[in-house]
Amino acid sequence: MALQTSKALNKLKSLTFVTLGGGCIFSALCINQSNEKFYEEILMPATRLLPPEFSHKVAVWACKNKLLGQSRTDDGILKCNFFGSTLKNPIGIAAGFDKHAEAVEGLSQLGFGFIEIGSVTPEPQPGQPQPRVFRLVADEAIINRYGFNSEGHVCVYERLKAVRESGQFSSILGVNLGKNKNSTSAKQDYVKGVQMFGPIADYLVVNVSSPNTPGLRDLQGKNDLQQLLEAVIQARNQLSVNNSVPILLKLAPDLTKQDIKDIVAVVNKKSCKVDGLIISNTTVSRQNLKDSQLALENGGLSGAPLRSKSTRLVAQIYYQTGGKIPIIGVGGIATGEDAFEKLEAGASYLQLYTSFIYHGPPVVNKIKRELVDILKKKGYNSISQVVGCNYKKYLSE
Repeated sequence: MALQTSKALNKLKSLTFVTLGGGCIFSALCINQSNEKFYEEILMPATRLLPPEFSHKVAVWACKNKLLGQSRTDDGILKCNFFGSTLKNPIGIAAGFDKHAEAVEGLSQLGFGFIEIGSVTPEPQPGQPQPRVFRLVADEAIINRYGFNSEGHVCVYERLKAVRESGQFSSILGVNLGKNKNSTSAKQDYVKGVQMFGPIADYLVVNVSSPNTPGLRDLQGKNDLQQLLEAVIQARNQLSVNNSVPILLKLAPDLTKQDIKDIVAVVNKKSCKVDGLIISNTTVSRQNLKDSQLALENGGLSGAPLRSKSTRLVAQIYYQTGGKIPIIGVGGIATGEDAFEKLEAGASYLQLYTSFIYHGPPVVNKIKRELVDILKKKGYNSISQVVGCNYKKYLSE
């Protein structure tokens, strides 16, 4: 009897080992091949069992170690010019995912046309107390109040320098700059960012639109913004290396019509002329959310509920600037149709973040595939032909 029991246990162990082993191999293959169904039905729902911030760290670790497979070759119709460089496609990863520049090489393999890291502050700071990230699954949205948690300029610079020197990274790299919470001079913080990262970045972002650093959005006011941009542009022009690195300004979606007019007036000044705008950051609005309980959390809201609001702001800025300042459109992009709407509203390039968190790496190829289908169906031959072609449609929405 004991012998039979022992044999039965051994068989059960073997069966368990084979089953687990087979499951691991199957999962690894699905992840490596960016299997959309596997991600949608198994992996991403499973990650939602983890606390949001821990899940975020796991995702960055997986990208850092290049565990998530590689993208396919992009259709030539997606190729576009990016401030003098060439993008294989116009879709980038927004700042906020790889805050500390840990995973830029892995992210570039997933099919993004460009990578933006940060926000990075001059001195290391922990950000807001945890919990500070919340999933609104019913809304396909996220509320975060990270508060510019950063490892600081020096640490991030050393990582990016090593990436550049490795020769393995060929994507366009942007660095999103922030200010320290207790800084006595916001202007000086951004100038330090330009001086530190200007020589190794393909573009720099002046982020004055996060809702999670006290007083930061006040820097979008006319006088403060003018003084800040004059200092930043001057610092860029004085760089001994790469003194033409593009400077982009990231704006909040919660601007009034007067705010928009004031900002456009500032960026049209020669001394403040930025090379591009990023529209938009997260919103403090909580309109029409299904998850009414989590909607009470403080912080910036991103994802599907932001889509129309950010698209409308893209159209408004495109109209106010006469389409003369390139725009990166961000907010709620999860499908090819979402991407196309941003383009025809006036965006030249696109970024995503929240849909990447909800759907995983396959969403990048999915958006590109659907966008290619839309472009060809409508008779377009390039991205540039779409930019701003129907911006008036979104002005009245």
